[in-house]
Amino acid sequence: MSRTDRGSNRNRDRDRTQSRDRHRDGDREPAESTAGASRFDAGLERLSSGLAVPALLGAVLLAYFVVPVAVFLSRMRTVDVLGGLADPTVQDAIRTSLVTAPVSTTIATVFGVPLAYVLSRGSFRGKRLVEAVVLLPLVVPPIVGGVMLLTVVGRYTPVGGAAAALGVPLTDSRAGVVLAQTFVAAPFLVVTARAGFDGVDPQLEEAARTMGYGRLRTIRLVSLPLARNAIAAGIVLTFVRALGEFGATMMVAYTPRTMPTQIRVSFIARGIDAIVPIALALLAVAAIVVLAVQLLVGTPRRH
Repeated sequence: MSRTDRGSNRNRDRDRTQSRDRHRDGDREPAESTAGASRFDAGLERLSSGLAVPALLGAVLLAYFVVPVAVFLSRMRTVDVLGGLADPTVQDAIRTSLVTAPVSTTIATVFGVPLAYVLSRGSFRGKRLVEAVVLLPLVVPPIVGGVMLLTVVGRYTPVGGAAAALGVPLTDSRAGVVLAQTFVAAPFLVVTARAGFDGVDPQLEEAARTMGYGRLRTIRLVSLPLARNAIAAGIVLTFVRALGEFGATMMVAYTPRTMPTQIRVSFIARGIDAIVPIALALLAVAAIVVLAVQLLVGTPRRH
């Protein structure tokens, strides 16, 4: 066989080998693609089947929330919203709520977060009693809570009388509004923040202590950052609860009127249409606060 023939045979063998390899690769790619697609479809099927019932049940409750709000907002077309907001009594109520609710939330945060940490990490006699006291404002009707406050800060009580003599009345004043809002709303912060601290691994705090950090520095650098989402949620809940508080506020400080108190007065005097403007203002303030906290703190991510 000549050298030319041997070269031609080698070229033909190489071409046949490359052709077989291309066929094998072509057969393998669709198989791998099909297997990946089937696994993806199976995952979607498991996800759908696992969430179908909870999603359906949750949708019923969600509709129960959305429908009344949507129907109420539809009344805006027949109500002079801007004219209602121009009413001086409405503006005074909005101003009072915007001043008192942040103060109540700040007080609840300053004193509630440390209490939540103690309840989460501490073990002491009477702890169950302290937990029950924290929950008490949540289980009693707000009007009853207002009556309880009056027995302590009312004008004719020792505390209330002394405060009034100093020119700082604790009833029928903004101070009274703050007292009522704090009493009713602060437990939301304590309960939520405690849940956040409970979710922080104590070993992380112990590791910080072994690095020479003191207790307060460990709380500031480790515990608070890890529990910040829960604390932020507690702040939001406390603020919106204080903003919407009516029962205890009405008992302790009927005047100056807050937005919920003015809503009640307007409803009795003129019906539903009269409360649409101030109710929209209340919803707008609550929505802005919730959105602002989410943007500043962020929302928990799944890992």
